[in-house]
Amino acid sequence: MPPEKNKKFIFAGGGTGGHIYPAIAIASGLKRKYPDSDILFIGTGKQLEKDIVEEAGFPLKIIHAKGFERKLSIDTLRSLHQLILGAADSIKILKEEKPDLVIGTGGYTAGPVVFFASLMGIPCAIHEQNVIPGVTNKILSQFAKKIFISFPESANYFPKNKVILAGNPVRPEITKGTRREALEKFGLSPNMPTVLSFGGSQGAMSLNNAIYYVIKTLIKSKEFQLIHVTGKNNYSKIMQSLMDDKIDLGSASHIVIKPYINDMENAYAAADLIISRAGALTIAELSACGKPAILIPLPSAANRHQDFNAALMEKNGAAIVIYEKDLTGEKLYKSICNIIFDKECLLKMSASSKKLARNNALDTILQEIEKLLK
Repeated sequence: MPPEKNKKFIFAGGGTGGHIYPAIAIASGLKRKYPDSDILFIGTGKQLEKDIVEEAGFPLKIIHAKGFERKLSIDTLRSLHQLILGAADSIKILKEEKPDLVIGTGGYTAGPVVFFASLMGIPCAIHEQNVIPGVTNKILSQFAKKIFISFPESANYFPKNKVILAGNPVRPEITKGTRREALEKFGLSPNMPTVLSFGGSQGAMSLNNAIYYVIKTLIKSKEFQLIHVTGKNNYSKIMQSLMDDKIDLGSASHIVIKPYINDMENAYAAADLIISRAGALTIAELSACGKPAILIPLPSAANRHQDFNAALMEKNGAAIVIYEKDLTGEKLYKSICNIIFDKECLLKMSASSKKLARNNALDTILQEIEKLLK
């Protein structure tokens, strides 16, 4: 009897962290389960995508792909041209690699790869991170054998017989930090409440502007500690503004401002309250860590999916939502104080957040993938 050949998996997802990180989590799980397997990522070559996949140690092949413009314009023709090129690229890679399974995690990159893999008889699965599915996954649901969803509400948008309620897989280390050690790493006191604020991998200028007011107020009041992540693109601007306003952070040991944080497990562990966008991955990490949150959904997110993610957290008592059109520094500061000094409120929100967590998401996905390989 000939030896069983090594498994080969292909992952395809959009160029944002929200699509890439779940794919990395699943791919890493597969690599642990099938150590001799070959895993390939297909992407558009965006820098963020390259950085994340490369750091995880997986090879990446680039295809032509572009979001399809919904209004007729010259961009529509460009998108159509990219779509044709992307189809050719996908077919070529699939024929060369002959994968045992293709997994799409949403975004326009997944479209041609999953579609043509299905036509070629290659088993496919898709993973949907958000409450309201994206257009690509809605279309691909007709061709995938299994559809992994992260929220029960998403089942209404897909063929019921294919749906598996799994959750968003998060990195196991995200829950491993301890509060005292984490605060020590940031040079903060264990005796004061701590707020963590961040706007995603690139930062969010509107959030930075609101937090700037919080920083100016906090310099004088010293009511709580703050760790603020500006995003690499906004750090120098924030620091320059502080200098222009003659605000000396050197004497403010209770305020930490960083352009980026690599070890988010320590940032989460240090925080009693988190201020962030409402991307699916962030929501999953907040729930895994059981953290209360003030969520500011990104208004430009496709299909308003962050609005729905945030609303679900608020409905379940795990967060309060401030929409960007209503966001001011004063309102944010008041909201922080209303929560951070109310221990009973913090405990209730933390418990509600934990209830939403699906800590076995990766195991569920790996078990279902094993069935597809038989």
